[in-house]
Amino acid sequence: MSPRLHPSDNVPAKTSPGFDTDLVEKVLHDALAHGSRIHAITGLQGSGKSTLAAQVATLARARGLRVAVLSIDDFYLGRRERQRLGRQVHPLLATRGPPGTHDLDLACATLDALRDGRRVQLPRFDKLADTRLPPSRWPSAHAADLTLFEGWFLKTPAQAAEELREPINAVERDEDPDGSWRRYCNEALARDYPRLWSRLDRLLFLQPPGFETVPQWRWQQEQSLQARTKAPAARSMSAADVQRFVQLFERVSRQALLRLPGIAEWTLPLDAQRRPVIGRGPA
Repeated sequence: MSPRLHPSDNVPAKTSPGFDTDLVEKVLHDALAHGSRIHAITGLQGSGKSTLAAQVATLARARGLRVAVLSIDDFYLGRRERQRLGRQVHPLLATRGPPGTHDLDLACATLDALRDGRRVQLPRFDKLADTRLPPSRWPSAHAADLTLFEGWFLKTPAQAAEELREPINAVERDEDPDGSWRRYCNEALARDYPRLWSRLDRLLFLQPPGFETVPQWRWQQEQSLQARTKAPAARSMSAADVQRFVQLFERVSRQALLRLPGIAEWTLPLDAQRRPVIGRGPA
């Protein structure tokens, strides 16, 4: 059974102002000490990946480094491309996020250019408009000393075929009864994403206490986004929308929770308030 938001979760919650400066320092030191050109930060929805990446970038720039920051979210397929997948393969593929809904050619080419020090435009995705911004609005980077790449399922391996048979939540049960959507996503994860993962030099995993914290974190994230952009209600997600949305990510998220501690060079457990607790240090 998927965790649910409680009625009190409709009250706007304060999100974390950021991570402790000592941790930010350690993350930057870990990247530089190991010669990382592409340093990856992963964690489930709402875990603070983009916040930490921004803090590390700020510290690095203060020390004279040229830094590029990217998210796997910047490489979502555009709305039209996902709608085409929704018509041709499965309706759930029209929703951004799960494996199979990213432009991996663009992602790999962008990281390769950054590693080589070439001038490159950095794609940006507008989540409220649900489509990628036009290239004229992408920032550029040149001769970057460090690239911080964050995303919710970085280096997560695919599941075995037999693990896909039983639905794990209401979305899978009601909207993917034959399992074709989850098989498509899993096959894409196994076939297409390793070439992107191979470009990531080191990986830090922000490990939540469990999947049950994700709906609350994602709802806080949505409220923060709405407040920051003053988005009209028609373009915003309600608590019920968020509850359904996180179910689209639950299967791969649970696989990440299971497998990433054995894959990431550094696993940092978080409590329910996103505060770091004692965990395995960098390898």
